[in-house]
Amino acid sequence: MLTSAEWALAITVFIAAVVELVETLTIVLAIGLTRGWRSTLAGVVAALLALTVFTAVAGYSLATWLPEAALQLVVGSLMLVFGLQWLRKAVLRSSGLKSLHDEEEEFRATTAAARDAGVDSRLGLDWFAFVVSFKGVFLEGVEIVFIVITFGLSANSMGVAVTSALVAAVVVLALGAAVHKPLTKVPENTLKYVVGLLLATFGTYWSLEGLGIFSASTEPLEWPGEDLALPLLLLAWLAVSRAMVWRWSRLRTAGPVDVSSHLEV
Repeated sequence: MLTSAEWALAITVFIAAVVELVETLTIVLAIGLTRGWRSTLAGVVAALLALTVFTAVAGYSLATWLPEAALQLVVGSLMLVFGLQWLRKAVLRSSGLKSLHDEEEEFRATTAAARDAGVDSRLGLDWFAFVVSFKGVFLEGVEIVFIVITFGLSANSMGVAVTSALVAAVVVLALGAAVHKPLTKVPENTLKYVVGLLLATFGTYWSLEGLGIFSASTEPLEWPGEDLALPLLLLAWLAVSRAMVWRWSRLRTAGPVDVSSHLEV
């Protein structure tokens, strides 16, 4: 039976993986339907092999080289930065300062680029199809791997994190195979907002626990109430993000807003 914290971890990893996999599916479909499936699938397989090596090296390095408190500090800090990047984009979209992500538009743009690209055959493959599919799968996959490893190691629940990502992959692939087109009905922008909130929440929780590395015992610090602090942190980040949405929405209605001068990361 999963604990409440493990359920929260599983849901976070699942949603984040779905978001990344939906974007990956759009790229692969656009290239495969336009340039042919042989070279496209070769790029997908190559990317999966590269991700396997990356996962093994990154997971082993983090798990064996750092003590528990240092691991939580490093992983939590990375997760917090990663989550704030997602949250920043979600705030900009919600306040109308950034256009909403549109999978249908991404599909059309990638398809047009694939049609306009010249023919370049290497190693018996359509090199454009191979490279684009490889990059799409690998880059989106790295983000999934990062989330799985950080959540799995920090919460000592690698099995839960891996299972959640695999379930997300099965769901997205099954839907993609059924409809043969981008999954435009998935509320991707809302899911990105949710993932940003959850990553910022867990990142704050674990990075502050990791500050115990500087204590006499070098053991992770404990939050008052332990896991009960998580929903309070989530509410705090939600309140901060909604306040930012309200502020930037008002500025936008008052006139043009120079986002770069106010929202540097």
